[in-house]
Amino acid sequence: MKVKFDHIGEVEFDDDLVLTFENGLIGFEYLKKFVLIKADDDLFFWLNSVEKPEFCFPLIGVRVIDENYPMEENYEPFAVVILNKDPLKITINLTAPIYINQDSKTGYQKILDNEKYPVDYKLFVES
Repeated sequence: MKVKFDHIGEVEFDDDLVLTFENGLIGFEYLKKFVLIKADDDLFFWLNSVEKPEFCFPLIGVRVIDENYPMEENYEPFAVVILNKDPLKITINLTAPIYINQDSKTGYQKILDNEKYPVDYKLFVES
């Protein structure tokens, strides 16, 4: 399959790399098919809609931030990144993680009912 994404250009990938989100993502329930892309030198993963290539969600693996983050069996948690030109204003949404199973090529998003995980966690801080 070959898709032209707005932010990274044309990408060719095997159909078996397509992830299915049965219920879509929160606010994007109509989008069901995605491909997860990560460049070797990139900090973020990019969850790209196959159906609407103009929709792309930067993600980060949550386990690199919190090794005790809630897990789901056979699924890896990712947080949606809210980008900003100022790195100190980049945040991630720990409240509504996206869980991806690379083996079954499925994913889903859920809202955690836990105040410990904010919707606007600062990814970078001044030292």
